[in-house]
Amino acid sequence: TLLHVFEPFPQAPQDPGRPLGGLGLGLAIVRAIVAAHDGTVEAHSAGPDQGSRFEVVLPLMQPSGQPA
Repeated sequence: TLLHVFEPFPQAPQDPGRPLGGLGLGLAIVRAIVAAHDGTVEAHSAGPDQGSRFEVVLPLMQPSGQPA
């Protein structure tokens, strides 16, 4: 479910049709980087086979370098 999409996960065993694997860390890393900048990231989907949309919101910075 979308509640768990940002959690690290083990990849399933590879098959011949999928030569490159991964560690399932990509979205967990995104969430950590966004959080380190005081932002939020959310996943949205209308359901199976409908695609996904990811929304990242980061705070604006003032010219002085301080968050707005």
